[in-house]
Amino acid sequence: MNSGANVTAIVSTDSCSLPVVDAARVESVRRAMPGQEMVEDLAQIFGLLADPGRLRLIAALLEGGEMCVCDLAAATGHSMSAASHALRLLRVHNVVKVRRAGRMAYYRLADSHVRLLFDLAITHMRHGEQDRDDE
Repeated sequence: MNSGANVTAIVSTDSCSLPVVDAARVESVRRAMPGQEMVEDLAQIFGLLADPGRLRLIAALLEGGEMCVCDLAAATGHSMSAASHALRLLRVHNVVKVRRAGRMAYYRLADSHVRLLFDLAITHMRHGEQDRDDE
């Protein structure tokens, strides 16, 4: 090693340079956090929502209300098979509900919470865009 070399310490902004744990605060946060099963269920929902194709289907349902699979496929640019598969996943996880009328399947959002999640995510993204524009 070169004894004359200057050594610069790199301190990450993502960690504490002097770790000190506030035990009371940590315990309070741990008690308030959702349980493991709830966290795993949340991860599944957010994983479902991480797919652009499924988000297009949700956006179509937000705008069009209850729609048949044929219309959803046409509106989103999916094949019927892809739309049906994505809608099945969303139904199993209670994001959408299905109503059958003869040979037709009509989908709608399961409840207003889905709209709320979608709207909050869009608001969050727009807020981030404004922050970048201000820089």
